[in-house]
Amino acid sequence: MYYGLGMFYDPTYILVIIGVVLCLLASAKVNSTFNRYSHIRSMSGMTGREAAEQILRISGIYDVRVEHISGNLTDHYDPSAKVLRLSDATYNSTSVAAIGVAAHECGHAVQHQKNYAPLIIRGKLVPAANFGAKICWPMIIAGMIFGYFQPLLTLGIALFGLSVLFQLVTLPVEFNASSRALKILETNHLLSYDETGQARKVLSAAALTYVASAASAILQLLRLIILFGNRDND
Repeated sequence: MYYGLGMFYDPTYILVIIGVVLCLLASAKVNSTFNRYSHIRSMSGMTGREAAEQILRISGIYDVRVEHISGNLTDHYDPSAKVLRLSDATYNSTSVAAIGVAAHECGHAVQHQKNYAPLIIRGKLVPAANFGAKICWPMIIAGMIFGYFQPLLTLGIALFGLSVLFQLVTLPVEFNASSRALKILETNHLLSYDETGQARKVLSAAALTYVASAASAILQLLRLIILFGNRDND
C-alpha cells in the first residue's frame, strides 16, 4: 500500500489516466462522426423534431411532447415528465445525424412505454447513484483523516460502487434504444438503406461514450479497492 504523500504519486494513477484517455477518445469519435453526418441532408427532408414526432406516432405513443433544449448533443428523454428534448444540433436539422439522434431518444420513449426492465432499474438507481457520487469522496477522505479507518473507507468505496453500477445498467439501455431506433427508421423507410447505415455509425459512436464512461468508472473503483480496500491487513 501507499502511505502519506505517496498515495498521490502511486502507480495506480495509470488506471485513472487510462480512463481519461478512453473518455477523450470516445468523445472525439462521437463529435467527429456526428459532425460528418450532420452535413448530409436526409432524402426525406425531415427535421429531427418531425422525425421524432413521426416515430412516436408510429410507436403508438401520443402522450410524449417533443421540445427544444439549448446546447449541443444535450438530447435526452425525460420519463418522469414524458418529454423528449432535442438540442440545437438536432431539433431543426434535416441531417441524417439529427434524425438518428432523434430516433435514439424515441427509442427510450418506446422503452418506457413497454416497461423495459433495464430502463426501470436505471431509473430506480438514480437517487442512490447520485447520493453515492456525492458522499463517497467525503467518506473516503474522512476515513483517511481518522487514521485510515477501514469502515469509513469501505463505505466510501461501496457508495462509489453505486455510481459504477448505474454506468453498467446504462449500457443495455443505450444499446437497446439505438437498436429500436434503427429498426424503426429502416422498417418505416424514414431513412434510405444507405442513410440508415450512416445513422448507425452515429449511434455506434455515441454508444462508445457510454462504454468509455463505464470502463473509466470501473478502473477508478479498482484503484480505490487497491488503495483502500483491505488496509487492515497491511
